[in-house]
Amino acid sequence: MMPPGEPQPPAGSVGNLAALAELDEASLLQGLRERFLRQQVYTDVGDILIALNPFQPLQLYGREVSEQYRCHDEGSLPPHIFAVADRAYHAMLGRRGARPQSQCIVISGESGAGKTESTKLLLQHIMNLCKGNSQLEQQILQVNPLLEAFGNAQTVMNDNSSRFGKYIQLRFQNNTVRGAKLSEYLLEKSRVVRHDTGERNFHIFYYMFAGLSSEEKEMYGLLDPSLYRYISGRFGTEDVAQHWKQKYQEVCNALDMVGFQEQEQVDMQAILAGVLSLGNVTFEPPESNGSLKLSEASRGWLKAAAGQFGVQEDELLKCLICTMSVTRGEQIQRFHTQQQAEDARDSIAKVAYGRVFGWIVSKINELLAENVDPEVELREIGILDIFGFENFAVNRFEQLCINLANEQLQHFFNHHIFQLEQAAYRAEELSWETITFNNNEAILNLLLAKPLGLLSLLDEQSAFPQATDKTFVDKLNSSFKGNLHFQPARGRVLGFSIIHYAGKVQYTADGFLEKNRDTLPANVRGLFINSITPLLSMLFTATISRTGTLMPHVKAKIVPEADNKFNSTRKQSAGAQFRHSLMVLMERMYSANPHFVRCIKPNSQKEPGVVDNQMLLQQLRYNGLLETIRIRRDGFSWRPSFEEFAERYGILLVKPDVSLNKESCLKILQSTDMTGWICGKSRLFFKYWHQEQLAKYVERLERAALVIQKVFRGFRCRKSYLKLMAELRAQAQRQQEEAERERSRQQAMEAEAQKRISLPIPVPRKRLPRPYPRPQTVPDMPPQPPVPRPRSKLTEFTPFDNFLHPTGPRPVLGTEEQTGEEAKMRQLKRGATLRWFRETQAQKVMQDDGAFPSWLHGMISRREAENLLIDKPLGCFLVRISQSRPGYTLTYRGESRCRHYMIEMQPNIRYVILGEDRAHTSLTELVQYHQTVGIQPFMEKLTVPCGQNSSESLDYEDLESLTVTPAVVVEESPHEEQTSASACPAGRTTLKAGAATVLRSMWFRRTKNFQEQQSLDKSKTKSSLGKAGGRQRAFPRLHSSIRLAMKEIHQFSSVPLNGSFKELQH
Repeated sequence: MMPPGEPQPPAGSVGNLAALAELDEASLLQGLRERFLRQQVYTDVGDILIALNPFQPLQLYGREVSEQYRCHDEGSLPPHIFAVADRAYHAMLGRRGARPQSQCIVISGESGAGKTESTKLLLQHIMNLCKGNSQLEQQILQVNPLLEAFGNAQTVMNDNSSRFGKYIQLRFQNNTVRGAKLSEYLLEKSRVVRHDTGERNFHIFYYMFAGLSSEEKEMYGLLDPSLYRYISGRFGTEDVAQHWKQKYQEVCNALDMVGFQEQEQVDMQAILAGVLSLGNVTFEPPESNGSLKLSEASRGWLKAAAGQFGVQEDELLKCLICTMSVTRGEQIQRFHTQQQAEDARDSIAKVAYGRVFGWIVSKINELLAENVDPEVELREIGILDIFGFENFAVNRFEQLCINLANEQLQHFFNHHIFQLEQAAYRAEELSWETITFNNNEAILNLLLAKPLGLLSLLDEQSAFPQATDKTFVDKLNSSFKGNLHFQPARGRVLGFSIIHYAGKVQYTADGFLEKNRDTLPANVRGLFINSITPLLSMLFTATISRTGTLMPHVKAKIVPEADNKFNSTRKQSAGAQFRHSLMVLMERMYSANPHFVRCIKPNSQKEPGVVDNQMLLQQLRYNGLLETIRIRRDGFSWRPSFEEFAERYGILLVKPDVSLNKESCLKILQSTDMTGWICGKSRLFFKYWHQEQLAKYVERLERAALVIQKVFRGFRCRKSYLKLMAELRAQAQRQQEEAERERSRQQAMEAEAQKRISLPIPVPRKRLPRPYPRPQTVPDMPPQPPVPRPRSKLTEFTPFDNFLHPTGPRPVLGTEEQTGEEAKMRQLKRGATLRWFRETQAQKVMQDDGAFPSWLHGMISRREAENLLIDKPLGCFLVRISQSRPGYTLTYRGESRCRHYMIEMQPNIRYVILGEDRAHTSLTELVQYHQTVGIQPFMEKLTVPCGQNSSESLDYEDLESLTVTPAVVVEESPHEEQTSASACPAGRTTLKAGAATVLRSMWFRRTKNFQEQQSLDKSKTKSSLGKAGGRQRAFPRLHSSIRLAMKEIHQFSSVPLNGSFKELQH
């Protein structure tokens, strides 16, 4: 707050509105407008952030800005979404004046207010805060673009509207993220088959058409996008298609990064292609006393859908036009009407897409699950990104559920900001003027109460086979007559209106019962379980939980007769599943410490720099922003008990065994210069800024403790160092005396030998490791004991790395002592890594001519790699096999030092540099990519590969284990190797093999046996590449009818198979 007596600054110049002494609607609106026009889109209300959507990219989210908000002081920087992430992260660790506790960040606002982008920015900053050199951070960041493609769509209010809700739980051990879990809520499956004018289907369908090549489209059985009814025969301009093509590549990269297998990706896209083809199946009215007929133009589409789903065409047709049931052992067939057949078609498409989406979420959770001891305590930060409040021209069942979720979030906000706080004031008998707020509890009772809530009545009507949407509306009108928040529709409109916290919304009841039942046509489950596509079979074998979550598990296939038992079991309705999932979500959020981000939409035209005053004011009112400012300004948002406060801040008294009572708390506070706090009967009351002040006091003591520790440890280490140096000098003196005695003994033996008459017997020379050249000795200088040499020649010498004196003896490489156990473990790791390379990598890295790339240097150490690059130009690089793990390391020659980047091979056979956001199908592709795109964070490009070296002292055993069964191995000297490239004997061929100290060129005789063995190995390699994840790509398991279907469709279609984007403009 502003000190009394000082003039109040304009609202637009204040970053925290709670600091203003006086504020009304007009000044609040003017202040937010001025800040928005200055591109200051963030404003604080105490510890609550208001974010206005700028509808344009801003230079506010780069790495430099993220570093500024890393462990920053509150109030030292302008309000920002990064500040919320920083506050939540440090509160989770217990660094903000409270005990360590799980946190949740609640992002709310209208559709198009910027909630999804805010979620991505929060994740980005949290991953930057907990950087642990792990690929898990990058995998978590790739989840959002992946889910956006399958769960977002263009609506009239938002070009990238979330058509589902998600709650991301980031799980931490200490300060490192160890796993993540994703929960999804109410995917709008009806959008797959129907969407209003000006809207589109889910993004992934358009991305596929723009990103797949002509060969891939032919492989999946996809034709021109203008032919498909589910995307309304509309595609986009050439610029839009180019943007979608880039998005498709990002989706494929996200699938690779997260860990989806290539075959899973292919099967998934085949199912999506089947959904589109199924949408083009139409029916003709039946003749008198006849069954429903398939239209002539649809026969090809039915064949295509059956082929893409991997099922028989006639079996799929039966599921569409009739229902099979068994009564008392007799099989009864009931034919559908045309409307029933179309409903069955759309139902199959919705269920198939919904289960694909559920499988993606389940797979993400499986791949990102934490791998820690179950007894280890993990804390979490949850981020809620859920669909915003919606009020369209036509509002259906999905809008009712979406607005119900927003009602629940508004009640959660009111509960934490108003109800809990004011209840604490009354319990502690503080003098407080009650602040009234818009309590929406009555609306929640209208929707969720049992047994007379709207959703309960909907489930009741859905259970009656003869019930219709009209009977449901009549039931509502009679049950809620006189309710202030419910209004019947006027005239003959089949619908009703609800007065939500954000305004009145009129709902069209048409389709409510069908969507709530969410029925699956009979026999479809058994049909898809027996599909030749493993993914589709698994999707329909899986069970659905009470919250609507797909739970894949292995289960035996069922026969078609078992469908009746499945259909007769009691199934959760869509409304009941959503209600249960909402209850679980609220339980998670109530158990965590919340942080709120209120997203505001400045205009409905999505124009940058434009503010619609009326629209902005409406959102400020129903969000209760004026009341929030008042309670944050006058209230006490932090209310710890005496025990909690004394336990956390007892260190400020600088004495042991502080009592956890009221007196200790008062002594702690009196030792500071804080004002504005109040002591109650059982707890203390603080303003929102008091936590930051107390944290600064604690940090000052922590810094003092670090100084004390530093001095003491320095004293102890110096004492140990002097003792060690004395021992080393004594040892060096003993070694010198021993060497002198040995030299005298040798001279005596030589003198004795000179006296003998017989000639001496020659002794075989023993090769010794070459020592480093010694510098010229200085006379009269006593020898000094050695210390370890620097890691490599590229490392700058320091007083601790250098030898104590230039004349001191230098160690010889490779003579370090090792215990037998250490040497054995090192040899085991080396052997395991070589076996991994030989069995899984050699064929993938080897070039077509049988040689390894010049940049692959086998299993060499970090020091040897740096020594190889010492004289190389900037940007020179090599790739080496790791000595301690199955994987690779990229060594890069930088300006002043070498950098070592770890290359990880994921379980889905993708290569990723740790910290990078791109996965590669091969090691060669990774190298080629980073020759044009720099490696993060220094953006260094690879230029010249470091060529191969060889020497006589190499170990050939590892090399020989990787050869292709050579008949004769001829070892040559380095000189012979250099000259043999131009004068190679006619009976020899060249093959480079890896995984030794340095890869060495080896020659093999071209014998008949070797040629036969080489051809046999190639044939085996081709047949096994698909299983081992080699260069050969995966193919969808399509039914054989797909090719015939394409020809039939082409006969009835006037649009060419490969239409250009210009023909599809609209």
